[in-house]
Parts: sequence; C-alpha cells; structure tokens
Amino acid sequence: MNKMSFRSVFVRTMAARTLIVALGLALAPASVALAQRAPENRDEIRLSFAPIVRRSAPAVVNVYATQMRRETQSPFAGDPFFERFFGQPFGMPRERARSSLGSGVIVAEDGLIVTNHHVIRNATKVRVVTADGREYRAEILLRDEKTDLAVLKISDGDEDFPILEFADSDELEVGDLVLAIGNPFGVGQTVTSGIVSAVARTDIGVSDLSFFIQTDAAINPGNSGGALVDLRGEVVGINSAIFSRSGGSIGLGFAIPSNMVRSVVAQALAGSSEVERPWIGATFQRVTSDIARSMGLRRPRGALVTRVEPRSPAARADLRVGDLVIGVGRRDVQSPAALEYRLALYEIGRRVRLRVLRRGEELRMRVRLEREPETTQPDLQLITGRSPLAGARVADLSRRLAVRLGLPAGKVGVAVIDVDRGSPAARLGLRQGDIIVRIQGDAVRTSQQLAEATARRDRFWRLTIDRKGRISNYMIGG
Repeated sequence: MNKMSFRSVFVRTMAARTLIVALGLALAPASVALAQRAPENRDEIRLSFAPIVRRSAPAVVNVYATQMRRETQSPFAGDPFFERFFGQPFGMPRERARSSLGSGVIVAEDGLIVTNHHVIRNATKVRVVTADGREYRAEILLRDEKTDLAVLKISDGDEDFPILEFADSDELEVGDLVLAIGNPFGVGQTVTSGIVSAVARTDIGVSDLSFFIQTDAAINPGNSGGALVDLRGEVVGINSAIFSRSGGSIGLGFAIPSNMVRSVVAQALAGSSEVERPWIGATFQRVTSDIARSMGLRRPRGALVTRVEPRSPAARADLRVGDLVIGVGRRDVQSPAALEYRLALYEIGRRVRLRVLRRGEELRMRVRLEREPETTQPDLQLITGRSPLAGARVADLSRRLAVRLGLPAGKVGVAVIDVDRGSPAARLGLRQGDIIVRIQGDAVRTSQQLAEATARRDRFWRLTIDRKGRISNYMIGG
C-alpha cells in the first residue's frame, strides 16, 4: 500500500468513527446525556418532599387522652417480703388523672379520625389538635385492642376537615419511599422519610393481629397513630410501634397496613362499636422446617390445619386436618398470622377462595366467612356491687372463647370480655382478655362463682389476675 492510499484510508476511517460517535450521542438516553453535564438551573438540582407534605400534613392531628388510674402507694413498697407475698402492686389505691399523647389521621371530612388503641386505652376524655392549632373534643366510636386501632369522631366541629385517602397497602414493595408524619415526644408535627424495609412482619409482639409494614423512617413516642404515606400522599399505614433500647428511633418502626385500617374504619362507619372478625371454625399452626420436609416442601410456608370445628364453614368447605392453606384469593399465605390477617380484610358473609395443599395436590375451595358464635348468654356476667371488679363483664373461659380472645389453650379462670368506662374495674386497669384466677385466696372457675364472691361486702380484696401469661397479685381496700 503506497503512502497516498494509506492516508486516504486513515482519513475515511476517522470520519466514520466520528460519525458513529455523533450518532451514538444523538441516540443516547436523556439520563445519560444529563449525567455528562452539570445541572443548569435550580429545578434540575432540587429534590423535595414538600409538595407531598403540604397535601398530607393538615390531615394529621395530635391526640390527647386523659385516663383516671388507680395507683397504689404503700409504706411496704420495696420490702422484698411483702412484695413476694402480695405481689405488685401492694397497698392502698388512689385515683390520679394521667394524660397520654399520640397522633391521628383524619379520614373523613366530618372529622372521623383513626389512631392507635393504646393511645386512648381507658381514656375518659379525648381531645384533638389540628396541625394549625385548632382544638376539638372527640368521642370514641370504636376500640379494637387486637389490631391496636381506634376510631374517633370530632364532636364539636362543624366544618369540613382535610383528609387523607387510603392506598392499597398490598401494592407496597420493599424499597418504596415513605414519609412518617406525627408528633414525636410532643415537640410538634414532624415529618421523617425512609424506605419500606419489609412487609408482612409478624411475631413482633405489638398486637394480637400482627402483620406490619417495617420502615426505617424515624418513628418515636408520640408518633403512634400518625400516618405513613407514600409519594402520592396517600396513607399506606398507621404508625404503631418501634423497637428501641433507648426509647428513640433506631430505624425499626412498624405500621399497621392501610388495608386493615380501612376495614376497621368501615365497621365504625357502619355503626359498630367493636370489630367483628370473620370466623371459619378452624385452627392452624406454623409450618416448621421439619414439618416442611415431611410434607415434601422446599421451604416452610402456609398455615397447617390442626382442628376443624364440626358443622363450621371450614367443615362445610371440606377443609381437613393436615391440609396446608397456602393462599387466600390472589395472595399467598406464609403463616397462620398472615392467614388471619387476610381473612380479617373481608366482610362477614363473603365467600373467599382458599388455595390448599393436600398430599402434594393443590386444591381450591370456597369458604363462607361467618360471624363467630357468641358466648352463650347464661355464661355472661356483669359484676356489680362494691368490689374492685364492678363494671366488668366476664364469662367462663371456654376453649372457643380462648380462641376468640387470642389466649393460649389450657388457661383456667374467668375471662374479662368488656369493662364499663369509669367503673371500678376500669380504674383498676382491667381490660379484655385478662383472666381472673383467684379472689380472696380462692381459685375462680366460673363467672357465677366470681359474681357470688364479689357480692360480699368485704372491706379488703385480694385478687390474682393473669394478663398474657404475667401473673399479678392485688390487695385493695379502704
């Protein structure tokens, strides 16, 4: 090749390469082009959640609840002998007013508010303060300790309030950006940001119906009942709890999914004062690794049927002991807690489709969700008289009632079903699910026995109460 031809080829080659580079830049995505130059104006460098906060924050309120509590003061407090013999608390009770602070979310223009049950537990007076400082009285429409939710209604406001809409929490994915809005430590309305760290968290010991969204958005005391919102400004959860050793946020916050909140609010709007949950008449257990291997599963999943009530909806649908429920509708089920959550989202009377594994074969069956059979009327007792238990509604602790209250099998005693507000039992701090084990030193087996024991005009009372496995002894009198 001579010198002239080599030069000609070189020039043509370089021209072709220049053309290819130019075409590549012209066809490159806009994001690549932007990455290769500095921002040219404020809009290109500004990133802010302010528009979302402006829409969402006015619908988040502060909730102030006042409770009257019986606190025990004793000259023997700290004495190991008396505390070992009588337990805690020991001494003479005295009533004191105590306030708690939380947050809430307005979900209807007439002032309907959803918050946590633990924010207003045993409250005798509730008031709410809006983001712009207006203060209102509120009445409690519905309480549900099992989900840790409560519904309030502003009672002295006649204007339309700003509201937040519910998002579909089932569409939430790990990594989605979220904002937490509330009033931590009473410092005033605060907004924090983070991501969804996990979904469908169970067994964290916060409530009996555990199915939580986990987030690293900072949630602190006072945030309870506040909103967890997505980037559309819609509620994906109600902030409920944190894991912390110091009392402050360490990036482990938990929120109740908006789909569960929506279900509870719907029952309040329908006029119900307590949440009715669908019942199918079956009990389940978690699948361990050993059980999964024995069933030929690659991993533990689903809810294993351990008992089916005769003539129950589950029995009529042909659900059997040993079946493994792996889905409800289009949603997979990983545990009994997840199954309970999925069923609780449906209204009573609905037929739902279960996906079931039986001997390696996947079956589909429809189960009608029914109202749980009530405790029979003769077993229910309203404690009256002058005892510290007056105002408590109690019932014999049957196996069916234990399932309804979420109590372990084998418990013995009389179960507290409800407590009248302002009653001696409420001031004592009794709550649904407590088990009265002994009174005046005698074991209690039936509600009738308890009613007869409390009808006496004793001056001093000794009680033993089991609350979720923790035994407390009380000595009350005056």
